Amino acid sequence: MAELKITLKKSLIGRPQNQIDTCKALGLTKIRSTVVKPANDAIKGMVNTVSHLVDVEEV
Repeated sequence: MAELKITLKKSLIGRPQNQIDTCKALGLTKIRSTVVKPANDAIKGMVNTVSHLVDVEEV
């Protein structure tokens, strides 16, 4: 199964609450923090919500 390497690139300050909550649910709290998650539909939807804040690579 493919995995996604997700890195937070922009600050969460001043963002809508749903975007902040989505990043926290992904495990991203600080700029340049990185997590590896499975590439399922739930994770892809979360990444789509905050796509302008994160950088995504397929591992």
